Amino acid sequence: MKAQEHIDFQRIAEAIEYMQQHFTQQPELSEVAAQVHLSPYHFQRMFTEWAGTSPKKFLQYISIQHAKKMLKQDGATLFETAMETGFSGASRLHDLFVNIEGMTPGEYKNGGAGLDIRYSFAESPFGNILVASTHKGICYMAFAEEGNAALNDLKRHFPNAHYQQMLDRMQQNALYIFSHDWSKLHEIKLHLKGTDFQLKVWETLLKIPKGKLATYGDIARQIARPGASRAVGTAIGDNPVAFLIPCHRVIQSSGLLGGYHWGPVRKAAIIGWEAVHTELQA
Repeated sequence: MKAQEHIDFQRIAEAIEYMQQHFTQQPELSEVAAQVHLSPYHFQRMFTEWAGTSPKKFLQYISIQHAKKMLKQDGATLFETAMETGFSGASRLHDLFVNIEGMTPGEYKNGGAGLDIRYSFAESPFGNILVASTHKGICYMAFAEEGNAALNDLKRHFPNAHYQQMLDRMQQNALYIFSHDWSKLHEIKLHLKGTDFQLKVWETLLKIPKGKLATYGDIARQIARPGASRAVGTAIGDNPVAFLIPCHRVIQSSGLLGGYHWGPVRKAAIIGWEAVHTELQA
């Protein structure tokens, strides 16, 4: 990861938040640049280097109008179309190389007693991140504004596990997702603590292609629980693996992006970033 990407993201996040709040006024480049204390020239260059496109084009990707278009195609959602069509290359389905294994009932109930968990901190295009693994796979990944708080949150998930700060191959493979063509990634295995319902929801999230969106209702229908949108929303909010399990791709049926465990501005940034990179790699 490039350290500069993390530094840029702090200003980019401020700019995205401002653009979202003033979308109806279509703010000029100079106006947005002033909000992050940069000249229009330097802001345009920094944003384009980070996102791969201009601030104006990026705003299109995270606007309600664009989201609504993505949710409709010939009367069906793009999520439903994706399930029937399949993708290749950078837009291949997540579940072609990300596999979930649920923890045993014993591991689930005893707070991870007997588990050796390795963890490390890294940089991503969307800020610092904490990633942790067991001998079976990635068990936790979260954006970490403050390292100790993120580590304490991990330990709340597995209070009885043994912890060691160490970067291993599983974590490296997971972090490659931010910088590599998905078609060239090694298989990523997840070792998760969750109920049967949560695991089913998280597995369904893996089927949303990069650069696409789905609604809570889409997910509920895919798991044959069309009336369970609220329960689906709760399970999505409990997702323990940021980005790899793409809960950021689930939005409201109105086209509003909705909430996100790691912040709505970061959610907008990820959605726009993925849309840009998918278009560039198409």
